[in-house]
Amino acid sequence: MLAALLLLLLPALVAMAPPSSGLPGACTRCCDHLGPEEGSGDQPAMGELSVVPEIRTYINMTILKGDKGDRGDRGTPGKAGLEGAPGSIGPTGPQGSKGQAGFPGEPCKAQYSAFSVGRRKSLHSLEVYQTLVFDTVFVNLDGHFNMFDGKFLCRIPGIYFFNVNIHTWNFKETYVHIMQNETERVIVYAQPSDRSIMQSQSLMLQLELGDEVYVRLYKRERENAIYSDDVDIYITFNGYLVKPNEGDN
Repeated sequence: MLAALLLLLLPALVAMAPPSSGLPGACTRCCDHLGPEEGSGDQPAMGELSVVPEIRTYINMTILKGDKGDRGDRGTPGKAGLEGAPGSIGPTGPQGSKGQAGFPGEPCKAQYSAFSVGRRKSLHSLEVYQTLVFDTVFVNLDGHFNMFDGKFLCRIPGIYFFNVNIHTWNFKETYVHIMQNETERVIVYAQPSDRSIMQSQSLMLQLELGDEVYVRLYKRERENAIYSDDVDIYITFNGYLVKPNEGDN
């Protein structure tokens, strides 16, 4: 019975033994090297290949980072871009400190013109139009008033003030104009009366260079007269420049 059992197990034990690396059917020991000898050129059987893991090289760049290099040369500037839209107005800045005083400027050229004249003698008008001539000078700045013809000549264009004072004569008419060239500007008038009175008239005129201003008597049907004497002066004519035209000072 034991012999029969051994016969049954023998084929199984033979099948479990690994094949020999030598000739087919050769017996090997379990301690013999299963692979081909080194340099023999024999290839291992498919079942005898061992799995070798794939090895990939990995380099840590942070370890290999070098020192910072020198700064390179500045490149050529590029073309200017398009101009942008203007921005909004910023807030007002603080007031700056007071600057130093500047150099003295040229002094302004002030211009003056003035006159004041009077008459000591009475006058009866003999003509229809008669210019009143004066014989006494109070002020005649730069000779702008002509004492020979009784007329003020404008040499500085601008605004002027004029005034005339007349004393009437009893029972005689007084009719006097302040003239600008050939134009009557204002009148001094008094009807005949048994009392003599003082009459006055004032005005301002815009004069141009060469304009003339004077007092003129006007005779109508009645006798025209003004009164004065050698002791007191009753008749005066005055004028002065208020403001020269722009650009003339």
